[in-house]
Amino acid sequence: MSVIQIENLVRDYGGGKGIFNVSFHVNQGEAFGFLGPNGAGKTTTIRHLMGFLRPQSGKCTIDGLDCWNERDKVQAKLGYIPGEISFFDDMSGTDFLKFIADYRRIGTQSRKEELLERFELDPKSKIKKMSKGTKQKLGIVAAFMHNPDILILDEPTSGLDPLMQSRFVHFIAEEKEHGKTILMSSHMFEEVERTCDRIGILRKGKMIAVDSAIALHERHTRSYTVTLENEAAAKAFAADFNGIYNGVKATVTTKQSLEEIFMNYYGGE
Repeated sequence: MSVIQIENLVRDYGGGKGIFNVSFHVNQGEAFGFLGPNGAGKTTTIRHLMGFLRPQSGKCTIDGLDCWNERDKVQAKLGYIPGEISFFDDMSGTDFLKFIADYRRIGTQSRKEELLERFELDPKSKIKKMSKGTKQKLGIVAAFMHNPDILILDEPTSGLDPLMQSRFVHFIAEEKEHGKTILMSSHMFEEVERTCDRIGILRKGKMIAVDSAIALHERHTRSYTVTLENEAAAKAFAADFNGIYNGVKATVTTKQSLEEIFMNYYGGE
């Protein structure tokens, strides 16, 4: 069952900027990775899902609710990390989390405490004095502390150090195991590869590939058979490249990383 559904979504800013007939879906309990460079249209797509932008044409729904016409109901269901998080800088992190809890009418604070501990965040200081990484942790806690079933994450590890990036990837994997539905835009190929079931690649506002991570890898896997001068050379060649040999012929298989696959679609741009 599709929880997130986008059909022929268009937002044309002119000059080739925007998104054009974008269509994809995210199923219940699935993690969907959304890839594309800056300016490709990822954030524009996500802003439509959040009900911040009205489609010029096309439609997007979450849990069957129209993202524009029923945006209050949609937003109540979501955990959202924007690409650039805006805070009330004069607040402390503690006050900000209390504000979010009151806004969302969150009764229990147990999830908040768990997240503060997991991401090693002390929220007592003023937000304007926090580093970018600390602000990002605060955004993560705010997005997840009401334990939403649907997560929309726009570059969620931006500014985090490698340790916290890895911790976040493990956390997302756990959320997925708990049946959460996740749409994650990212520049971090490794985190998409480790967490996402399917991947969509956006180029100049158009979806140029949507497939399972396994299928994308299979499509970009190549086998080569090389004839060597003798069996010993074929055996040595196969051993060097984790291949197999038969007589004087050695066969090796190359599997591209997600980053290499992405660059194939972008033609080296």
